[in-house]
Amino acid sequence: MSDPKISFKNVRKVFNTGATTFTAIENLSLDIADGEIVTVVGPSGCGKSTAMNMVAGLIPHSGGEVLVGGKPVTGPGPDRGVIFQQYALFPWMTVRENVEFGLKIKGQGASERRETAMHYLGLVGLADFAEAYPKTLSGGMKQRCAIARAYAVNPSVLLMDEPFGALDALTRVRLQDQLLETWSKDKRTVMFITHDVDEAVYIAHRVIVLAANPGRLQEIIDVNLPFPRTEDIRLSPEFTEIRNRVWRAVYHRDAQAA
Repeated sequence: MSDPKISFKNVRKVFNTGATTFTAIENLSLDIADGEIVTVVGPSGCGKSTAMNMVAGLIPHSGGEVLVGGKPVTGPGPDRGVIFQQYALFPWMTVRENVEFGLKIKGQGASERRETAMHYLGLVGLADFAEAYPKTLSGGMKQRCAIARAYAVNPSVLLMDEPFGALDALTRVRLQDQLLETWSKDKRTVMFITHDVDEAVYIAHRVIVLAANPGRLQEIIDVNLPFPRTEDIRLSPEFTEIRNRVWRAVYHRDAQAA
């Protein structure tokens, strides 16, 4: 195996709230390979989003090491694109201008910005809506715009925190397929947080299951299903078997208590 793209090495995260402290993550060690799609699941309070936010550099870790590309994370950087459940588009900008925003900050010229933005809007199927404003877009289209904006600055890592969680079931499935289609063209490393077990299995090479109180690694489940993923794979016995294994791992405590 080549050097990992993302590494957690005995990572601990403690939040201090006044006179009390809360340990969100304890002794997390995990490697994510370059070009790998990893989904992270677990019960509420297991530290899924906290782990991603530490990789993004949005919050500091309290102990251990968080590495991206072999270098310690000390803050946000252009090598990591972050996509949240909320679309966070600028309503006064067109779709194209939203995608160009990060490129403008980097100092890229106007013609090059436009060319890059149109390329990624084409990848996510929004080229025809380049001059539209966010208020005219559906939820799924807004999220595709957010994905194009993240891709446009050419990050080597995509960090996605329940990006499809607020969408209807059909749009969610379509965007899962869109994500995999886009990934197949450039093989970026993806860390994808979700509560949806089917989604976790469908898009991933591996599913990382975290346990709660405190958040910690419980199990890593390989998804030995071929790419490209298709509707037939969703309906296959192999998919069902892996899905059931992930489900049991996530909800094992409830099952035992019952």
